[in-house]
Amino acid sequence: MFDPARIHTLWELVEYRARASGSAPMFFDGDGDGDGRRTVTFGEVRDEALRVAAGFQELGIGAGTRVMWQLPTRIETVVASLALARLGAVQTPVIPLHREREVGFVLAESAAEFVLVPGVWRGCDHDAMVRGLAGDGVRVVSVAGGLPVGDPGALPEPPQGEDGRTRWVYYTSGTTAAPKGVEHTDASLIAGGVGLATALGMSADDVGSIAFPYAHIAGPDYVIAMLVSGFPAVVLDTFEAERAAGVYRRHGVTMAGGSTAFYQAFHDASRRRRATAPDAGRLIPSLRLLSGGGAPLPPELYREAGRELGCAIVHGYGMTECPMIAMGTPYDSDEQLAHTVGRPVAGARVRIVRADGSEAPTGEAGEVTVAGTVVFRRYTDPALTAEAFDAEGRFRTGDLGYLRADGHLVLTGRLKDIIIRKGENISAQEVEDLVHTHPAVAEAAVIGLPDRERGERVCAVVTLAEAADGNGTPGLTLAALTAHLRAAGLMTQKLPEQLEIIETLPRGGPLGKVLKAALRERYGGNGTGRRRSAGAGGFGPPAARR
Repeated sequence: MFDPARIHTLWELVEYRARASGSAPMFFDGDGDGDGRRTVTFGEVRDEALRVAAGFQELGIGAGTRVMWQLPTRIETVVASLALARLGAVQTPVIPLHREREVGFVLAESAAEFVLVPGVWRGCDHDAMVRGLAGDGVRVVSVAGGLPVGDPGALPEPPQGEDGRTRWVYYTSGTTAAPKGVEHTDASLIAGGVGLATALGMSADDVGSIAFPYAHIAGPDYVIAMLVSGFPAVVLDTFEAERAAGVYRRHGVTMAGGSTAFYQAFHDASRRRRATAPDAGRLIPSLRLLSGGGAPLPPELYREAGRELGCAIVHGYGMTECPMIAMGTPYDSDEQLAHTVGRPVAGARVRIVRADGSEAPTGEAGEVTVAGTVVFRRYTDPALTAEAFDAEGRFRTGDLGYLRADGHLVLTGRLKDIIIRKGENISAQEVEDLVHTHPAVAEAAVIGLPDRERGERVCAVVTLAEAADGNGTPGLTLAALTAHLRAAGLMTQKLPEQLEIIETLPRGGPLGKVLKAALRERYGGNGTGRRRSAGAGGFGPPAARR
């Protein structure tokens, strides 16, 4: 039986599961062709990771070597990550959708010595992009032709015990334009995975799925849950609901998900399928559980998707700094699952704090703070670290919520000015700064608006600059604005999906701060993605709508 007190490193966990379930499947390649689709066992993953670790060692990678990797969700990516863990390298995963702006920043800030890239993926030549950004001291390694391998007999002893050293650095936009480097130990990631595994109650009889970016903090979180519970998973390097559902039916997937957007996508795919084939049955007959986090779960979506798909929906709460804070369970009531994010997981001690720093009683909202093994070690920027922890060493999440009498956590809002779109944090300030560079824009405020499919959509609210010739303001369309932002290097996932042009931005307070809450109220609609007509309100009529 798994004993978390005896496992201190990720590699120890790999070895434990290989001994306990070596011949059992760990991964099914959902992107394979024909009837001979690839299946690899826990033992085979361990053995291949050892060979790849030896190959990396021959390249000059060892304990403490800083390795950035930008790889799609594939079995080989997990193997590469485990091989780096075997060596004790410091890994910096980067989501493969990121482009020059984000990749260039992480390259410079992380001081990466090696970068692993996939070649051409989804139309982007990652080799060329990273080589164009990397300095002379960075070695770019393309794994398009396969991972390097070597003789495991030449490997040194693996890392022993938890030494408190940084083994992982994840970058998150947070509340500032520049991404923040979040340092994790193996122990903090293992705590998140154990918390997830415990809440979901998965067993070796289950079949999971990974169709979200493995480079996200949720990647190792999920794989650790697999290693703890001994269940396999289907791996897809991109997510498209109908295609994923077909693969999941073939493999008998019992647990799927990733974020609110996945729930909505499966719900919509099921309805389309029933519209053309009323007797087709459930979209994924074996599915008993949809699970995820990263964005709010509207209660109406919980009810509709659960009814449509015929399974439980178990939502949770985590962040890059704490990969698992709270999680629902399949044994919670519908009311608890629809209106809370579950109970704090083992390894996360949650306290709600008032503005004056005192602890809020049950039922009173305040800032969510977290302590425990699941909390990250520090930021790469010491100044950010000092701001993020209170006097007792508890991490201040910036999220608002309250604990109920039943121990479940309810989130009510957030202090941080971020937008969570499909589970990814987007810095409003970063997008605002680039919107401001468009010659037609005088002022800009970027906000997140409720969106049933995405969790939130990005909306830019702008005032127009006067034309230089004095003949009125130049026009601006959403297409023109997004083209400008693309040219500035902003990744597609951060592009505004809604543009509102207004005469004046609402402001208040002694510093004349833009009142974003008023903008969210005005343009937020009912959270289903439909736009609500804007009246004059208290801050002038909209100049135009695009």
